[in-house]
Amino acid sequence: MNASRRIAQRLDVEAALLDPGAFPSDFRWGLATAAYQIEGAASEGGRGPSIWDTFSMTPGLTRHGDTGDVACDHYHRWSDDLDLLVDLGVQDYRLSVSWSRLQPTGRGGLNPQAVSFYHDLLGGLRDRGIRPLVTLYHWDLPQPLEDAGGWPARATAEHFAEYARLVVRALGDLATDWVTLNEPWCSAFLGYGTGAHAPGRRDELAAIAAAHHLNLAHGLALAAIRSERPDAAVGICNIVTEVLPESDDPADSAAAERLDASSNRVFLDPVYSGGYSAEVHAVFPELAGHIRPGDLELIAAPTDFVGVNHYQRLIASHDDEAGRLKVSDHPAEPASTSFGWSVTPDSLAAVLQRVSTEYSNLPIYVTENGASYDDYVDPDGVVADTERVAYLRGYLDAAARAIRSGVDLRGYYAWSFLDNFEWAEGYGKRFGLVHVDYGTQERIPKLSAHWYRRTIAGQSGHPQRG
Repeated sequence: MNASRRIAQRLDVEAALLDPGAFPSDFRWGLATAAYQIEGAASEGGRGPSIWDTFSMTPGLTRHGDTGDVACDHYHRWSDDLDLLVDLGVQDYRLSVSWSRLQPTGRGGLNPQAVSFYHDLLGGLRDRGIRPLVTLYHWDLPQPLEDAGGWPARATAEHFAEYARLVVRALGDLATDWVTLNEPWCSAFLGYGTGAHAPGRRDELAAIAAAHHLNLAHGLALAAIRSERPDAAVGICNIVTEVLPESDDPADSAAAERLDASSNRVFLDPVYSGGYSAEVHAVFPELAGHIRPGDLELIAAPTDFVGVNHYQRLIASHDDEAGRLKVSDHPAEPASTSFGWSVTPDSLAAVLQRVSTEYSNLPIYVTENGASYDDYVDPDGVVADTERVAYLRGYLDAAARAIRSGVDLRGYYAWSFLDNFEWAEGYGKRFGLVHVDYGTQERIPKLSAHWYRRTIAGQSGHPQRG
């Protein structure tokens, strides 16, 4: 039986589509990627080293010593990849541009070769009728800026604002929708706190300083973009995790509140509520020493949309032995992805409702949501990732429920378009709707990609939101 017939049979038998009209016809359907995870060409086109080059080349920090040197070779294969996006029927593509490619030292003018590359890439999307959502920073800090102090240094936020200004000046005729930062929580606390991500530092106080300076970088960049392109739509993508207490014990409830403050509120509160809440100051009292007059006003300046990245629900309990927060946490059951992350679709509806009611009445986009599974190509050439199909259907059902409850959700970007370099996990985790053979660079759309295409087609032609 050939591959296309097998895929059609699996979709017909195992992969029920969403109910017609579950989403309004103006809902935006997309896929998402990040530059370092897919581009490769690490030493081509005038690109400079980023903290992820340094981190991944340090023995023992990534699985099997994997690096992003080649990744998905998107730098050379971008045109074919954009054709594949067309085949998958998406309307939007969330990508990031590489700071270390565009501005190799983090200072000065832009690299003309990089500007040309992204001009061609964004022009290719325009020519194919796909709207780009461009992220300015997805973790690839130029190494020279890290050498000068990195995100714990206030100057890095100022350099980022100038970079944002130059990029939007150079490429703003090809993209109207921009994201300042992706998941600053990861940059601050995984990069400088636990050392699990680049630059691999383990310094709690540095992580707290980085958190404020990342928030400030967003505010400064927002102002810079507004000055260059007043008509641009600008937002920030924060990872929002649902945190629930292990039990009804008040100590566990307080632990869940502390974890929420340190994971979610430290970034959501200043951007959407005008400042760090008492709960955030209670877990990070050192923040106060980094706030200068005018910072909070910059950070809280109005954006045009809210980007929500969501992956899981965590269960928290009080633990006197667990560091500053005195919190132990674990993924809710079932924790069935290859990362051991929870699969609880209701958590997406919960965080969307929370953001909508607590923080902002702006349009919301799910800018990342997805799962890693142990995918493989079977002897017929099919990647039958039925677990991911079930995951996507469950989470999209939850998104549709959120819309029905009044959440102004405008779009969904599945993570990820391609299997890719999964940071410290190297090539050991696969999130893509498209399988990548890293040896040959062959792309094979998985069952989930075919399901997603059918789902998008099945939601067209229905009334727009009122």
